[in-house]
Amino acid sequence: MTPHEKLKLLRKKVEREKDAVLPIDKQHIINNLKNVYDPEMSGVNIYELGLIYTIDTDEKEGSVELTHTLTSAWCPYADEIIHAIHKACEVENVDSINIITTFDPPFSMDMVPEETKLMMGW
Repeated sequence: MTPHEKLKLLRKKVEREKDAVLPIDKQHIINNLKNVYDPEMSGVNIYELGLIYTIDTDEKEGSVELTHTLTSAWCPYADEIIHAIHKACEVENVDSINIITTFDPPFSMDMVPEETKLMMGW
């Protein structure tokens, strides 16, 4: 095979890969989020606490958009938690991550799943 033919095949391969839709493992993101804790809520990760509202993936774009809240608008650990959420979304085939922090609806204990309440003895 000549160098020109090799280059032509390589270009075709790159074009195929460029148009490929690569899967994003949402469960991997969730598993990572289960390792993120709010220091003020010891023993319960942010996912099981109900702080994650949505996780939307776009495999064609290679993007993740995650909407979450904090236990309080004045959370002293907000930056640390948001950084950890961003890191949790850094999984294979993700090229861009958009983290949206919202307080609508504001967090309340009613948002905590029953399984978590039972686990914590609440």
